[in-house]
Amino acid sequence: MAPALQQENAPASSAPPFRLDQKLHQILYKPEPRTVLEPLPEPVALPEPPYPIHPDPQPMTKSEYQKLNAIRTWKTWGAPYFKSRWYNKDLRPIIPYLFTEWKCNLDCHYCWSYNNKVKGMTEDTAKRSIDWLHSIGSRVLALMGGEPLLRPKFIHKIVHYSAKKDIFVYLPTNGRLMKPEVIDRLGDAGIATVNLAVDSVKDRKSLPKALEPIRPYFDYLVKRQHHYGYTVMFNINICRNNMDDVRELTEIAHDNGIATDYHINETPMMEQDHFKHLDENVTYLTPDDWSKVDDLLDYLDDKRHTEGYKMVNQSKHMQDMKQLMRGAVPPWKCRAGQNSLIIRTDGTLAPCFPMYSATHDWGTIENPKFDNAQLDEMKKECSTHCLSTCNYILAYCYDTKRVLKWTLKQAMHGFKGSTDTIQ
Repeated sequence: MAPALQQENAPASSAPPFRLDQKLHQILYKPEPRTVLEPLPEPVALPEPPYPIHPDPQPMTKSEYQKLNAIRTWKTWGAPYFKSRWYNKDLRPIIPYLFTEWKCNLDCHYCWSYNNKVKGMTEDTAKRSIDWLHSIGSRVLALMGGEPLLRPKFIHKIVHYSAKKDIFVYLPTNGRLMKPEVIDRLGDAGIATVNLAVDSVKDRKSLPKALEPIRPYFDYLVKRQHHYGYTVMFNINICRNNMDDVRELTEIAHDNGIATDYHINETPMMEQDHFKHLDENVTYLTPDDWSKVDDLLDYLDDKRHTEGYKMVNQSKHMQDMKQLMRGAVPPWKCRAGQNSLIIRTDGTLAPCFPMYSATHDWGTIENPKFDNAQLDEMKKECSTHCLSTCNYILAYCYDTKRVLKWTLKQAMHGFKGSTDTIQ
């Protein structure tokens, strides 16, 4: 029997409906109406992007490609970071997430982050969100779902409008709708990074985010990155039934010169009424898997240090993942609601992904209501159950000494667009 099939038929595990403390869960789900986004007298629309802006783009040299990404990284990540330290009492999101969709074209059995009954974001909400974020100093925009490319024309408009404002646009996608024409349009419009979510090599019922069905799209995406200047990375979720795949995907990424980032598969932190795979789920990690995951994380970290594999996660994050799956998350200073936030499809705000379905009122774009005292109290509990890769990296980097040390290191190497993360 093939290893993948053996894993797919492994005993399933059941999980509680949520991991958060019962008292905090009740507070975040109080049946109180949230503030709604006030409509404008006349809804606004995103401008129609011209195409092609760059007819027949020629591939950049390695030096040109590195210079473009070094400058873009400083303008959109570096300068806003240092400004956020100066204006430390203001809401200045370094990483805002725009949920253009809460629908998805796939059904990954571990994933509750979609609901096909929820309407997608309107152009009015998208444009107002981008304008508001720009006005408060943010220069990064991560497009989220569900699957953002369910509406490729909409995403094309968002990328073009944001890039014209010198915003770094980051696109996570499962790749099933990432046809060459879509890649060219988004590249031409100024996409900065494509984060390709893949959990297995071959398509499986529980893990449909697979590389094999999208391999021609992936090859074209990698081939065209030096024509348009964007970067590519794999986003891999470590599950009970894909540990061999994680190793193989890591090697494929390395062979193609792209980075990887990793997550530990988690059960829902908060209750998700629409989620249908909570019980008998073959992707969830069990105590029997802990030593295997430990070995996998050590293997990945060794690849980074001894062979120069490009990885986004810090070494400490990988070590802390071992504690996460054991239910003992080491203390960390989450910046959600301060330097990161999410914008729901209706324009309401929340501090982070797990809080998407919470009914607590954090306001809307143009009218945020984040309260640091409330966030600090909430995080005493929720941060003991969460190790969000993006928010962890943000928290880890929210240390000026670390950032300056990393900046000096990059300067000594001529700012050659290194993907080396801050350690």
